[in-house]
Amino acid sequence: MKFLHIADVHLDSPFLGLSFLPSELFGQIKNAIQLSFEKAVNFAIDNDVDLVLLAGDTFDSIHPTPQSKIFFANQIKRLVDRQIQVVMVLGNHDYSQIDDLLLNESPYFKIIGSNEQIEQVDFMTKSQYKYRVVGFSYQHNHITEDIIAKYPPKSTSIYTIGLAHAGMKQSSVDQNNYAPFTLNEVKNLNYDYFALGHIHLRQVLSQEPWIVYSGNLQGRHVNEKDAKGFYFGQVDEQSQNTQLQFIDVSPIVWQTVDLTLDEPFKSTTKLCTKIQNLLADNNLRPTLFTLNIIGAELLSDAQLDMLNDKSMYEELSNNLQYHSLLVKVYYKHRDFIALNATDRALFAKAAEEILTANHTCELASSLMKKSNIVTNNLQKEEYLSDIYELARVRLEQKLRGNNDEIN
Repeated sequence: MKFLHIADVHLDSPFLGLSFLPSELFGQIKNAIQLSFEKAVNFAIDNDVDLVLLAGDTFDSIHPTPQSKIFFANQIKRLVDRQIQVVMVLGNHDYSQIDDLLLNESPYFKIIGSNEQIEQVDFMTKSQYKYRVVGFSYQHNHITEDIIAKYPPKSTSIYTIGLAHAGMKQSSVDQNNYAPFTLNEVKNLNYDYFALGHIHLRQVLSQEPWIVYSGNLQGRHVNEKDAKGFYFGQVDEQSQNTQLQFIDVSPIVWQTVDLTLDEPFKSTTKLCTKIQNLLADNNLRPTLFTLNIIGAELLSDAQLDMLNDKSMYEELSNNLQYHSLLVKVYYKHRDFIALNATDRALFAKAAEEILTANHTCELASSLMKKSNIVTNNLQKEEYLSDIYELARVRLEQKLRGNNDEIN
């Protein structure tokens, strides 16, 4: 038996932080999610698999766009036309009504576990090999109950697959909103394979038995780096041993590169050349780059202003292959200024008092009255974090200048 474990496709998902790109280029990048799913379906057909598991959040919303529903329906039809069984659960993002998905009825497509009830269904491959899938679907965007604890343990020789969109229990109660489970309870079920969704980081929690997060198919922002895809499982029908292989289908990857400054760049041209070469050295496939400049207080005011202008990103990306792009620059300061413990504590206290959302909104109150964009941005944690780090860089920059004059 051969199967695919796919999770967290997030059709319709926005690519965060890329709104500054030209609309045509942004459209190509946004289409990467559908392309990654189509590549997974192509793989299933080309390799004549028996089963495709969809472990939740296939859509990014409970109200998918008509285009994404039609796209999904067409891809599922390609599978069922080849008599490839598709078993799906709904996650916390796509707990929609099944009737809304424009899918034709077929014995080869089944959404299991409606009303957050555990359901187990038996299937058979074309070679008459029997297997069982156990799972549940969301009906709300949060589930605080440990539903996996109620899964029935494996009780027969039938190859048994668990399917769930869930997160491991955390120490903080307010983080346990997605059917929280413990690893031991899943191990004790003794399923042959447990296919998990929800966590976008690909990871194997256990090999005996297999307990696996496949991650998402396409990274959507800087925190979803590197290759993305699905797992391809091949089952020895005699021993029931499973071999697992990761298949990369992400059309675009996110990657972060670091530029560490130990002294100022007196020539802005040389700084740009350094950045371009650094990006080019890491450009092995279509990539959205983010750049960490460590020691950014060594940049001049003009250099900081230049790098804060997003139109420069395209210039710095000119020599890259595969239509790759620099899409974000982060500034990291280092404590170059020698301060005693008392002064450093005072600085820390001042930062704690000043670098707050409320204080920032007070300072920006006149701008907020003129623009909703400012208001919306100041409600975003990442935007505020960028502002605060840039403020620290500017302060270290000024203090370093004063320190040089004193020396």
